[in-house]
Amino acid sequence: MSDLKPLEIVSELDKYIIGQDRAKRSVAIALRNRWRRRNVDAELRDEIAPKNIILIGPTGVGKTEIARRLARLTESPFIKVEASKFTEVGYVGRDVESMVRDLLELSINMIKAREQEVVKKKAREIAEERILDILLPEPKDIQNSNVHELNESQVELKPVGEKTTLSTREKLRKMLHDGKLDSRYVDLEVPDRSMPMVEIFSGAGMEEMGINFKDMLGGMMPKGSSKKRKVTVAEALEILAQEEAQRLVDMDKVVKEAIEKAEQSGIIFLDEIDKITGKEGGSGPDVSREGVQRDLLPIVEGSTVTTKHGPVKTDHILFIASGAFHTSKPSDLIPELQGRFPIRVELHSLGKKEFTRILTEPKNALLLQYIALLRTEGVHISFEEEAVENIAQVAEDVNNHTENIGARRLHTLMEHLLEDILFDAPDIKDKNIAINKAYVDNKFKDIREDEDLSRYIL
Repeated sequence: MSDLKPLEIVSELDKYIIGQDRAKRSVAIALRNRWRRRNVDAELRDEIAPKNIILIGPTGVGKTEIARRLARLTESPFIKVEASKFTEVGYVGRDVESMVRDLLELSINMIKAREQEVVKKKAREIAEERILDILLPEPKDIQNSNVHELNESQVELKPVGEKTTLSTREKLRKMLHDGKLDSRYVDLEVPDRSMPMVEIFSGAGMEEMGINFKDMLGGMMPKGSSKKRKVTVAEALEILAQEEAQRLVDMDKVVKEAIEKAEQSGIIFLDEIDKITGKEGGSGPDVSREGVQRDLLPIVEGSTVTTKHGPVKTDHILFIASGAFHTSKPSDLIPELQGRFPIRVELHSLGKKEFTRILTEPKNALLLQYIALLRTEGVHISFEEEAVENIAQVAEDVNNHTENIGARRLHTLMEHLLEDILFDAPDIKDKNIAINKAYVDNKFKDIREDEDLSRYIL
């Protein structure tokens, strides 16, 4: 998927996101440039920096969704962070480097899950043998006798005993495969993971210090402590298979590959970047906001962040920033940071036409979600075209008269519209329901007429 052409990337994004063609084109080019860089001569490869993007537009127009779907397309490690939760070194808040550490953890989990999938079959076989050992323990030496105490007849009989055990084991294995033992209970030794929680509230780099504290405390605890649990054979098989899969995975190889993946394919989505714009020479909170920008600068420019798994270079991580920029503008960011986001894309507000398409066209369209939810109760719901257009019109009107929250308004409207049906669904006699324009009008009548009510309800 990482070798997709820009046109193919846009076409994949179109399946989930309506409109915003310019933003899709920009991210598609940025993604394709990564592929191009990998195929450039080695001496020039490291010189080509990613072209970071700022998405400018009100809330609910698809900024986050574009970045998230982009990461899923390429199976890249993707993390979304709010710039406003970071504060300058010395102030109370999260350290900006923590987002790179979080990205690496995510990358490790992705590759670990993939590697565990590869060894799944082998792990299952080992787990099966361990279950059979629990169900049919190995026979001890006859009466725990020493070898020199065995007489001739006992020595001859022993192989026969082994053969009998083997055939019993194979019978048990067949029963296990057929699921006949699934509901039987066994005692299983599981690692005792209960450990005191240690939270570290502090400034720069202290998340890592918190991890070291946990390691230190872990050393004080008794090693290898485990507890017995009574579980069914089916559950025991799953627990042991997971345990064995973790043992079979080479974590050193996983960490090495994860660091490379985070460095070369990682995407960090910096939301609410407009909230950290501060006026030049300001005081109070403004000083801290500008400080956050200065702390972000080396990471976006390219630096090395130390993590418990090793150093991570941020030179080729793609940063996508976004903000509504209602009260500020991108030029209010410090000049150095502006220079690290060369691509600016403005996303337009959504209206009735886009809302109608959002409700019906995407693969995960809102109407399809409600139809699927109600089908679980045996209720078949359908929406007439005029009703859908009416919902879209109400969404546009409410956004214009109150706070504009974009497509998120549709979620509120749909919940209000179908509230009675969702509540009564298990007991409804007529299982076929058609939502028409009159039904929508009736539901939203009072709210549309009373602006204060629409602010309160929608």
